[in-house]
Amino acid sequence: MSISPITKAIGKHGEWKQKLTTAIANGANDLSPEQIEPDNLCEFGRWLEGLTLAEKKSDHFQKVKALHANFHKEAAKIVRLIKCGKKREATQCMELKGSFTTTSSQLTIAMMNWKKELDK
Repeated sequence: MSISPITKAIGKHGEWKQKLTTAIANGANDLSPEQIEPDNLCEFGRWLEGLTLAEKKSDHFQKVKALHANFHKEAAKIVRLIKCGKKREATQCMELKGSFTTTSSQLTIAMMNWKKELDK
């Protein structure tokens, strides 16, 4: 049985927290905000774009699509902060109530809810 695209995406997006935490700790990284910000370059973003028009009309799609785009913007923002030497501001984004963490949590919940609906 193959892993669903949503399940894979939850794991992959979870990995970003570790990548960004490491980048903040190191004060540098090889990540490019221009490569991170577009939400259609990752595997999940390409999967979302490939859905049928009927699938794209669902409330779950609309919510996940918007949150996914915001997730990529938040991740790119952190990389920009790191590149500008703003380690404290980047760290704040990653804190419990930080913008990245909040967006990431909302996206994960929305993806899990969508997966539950698809699994019915």
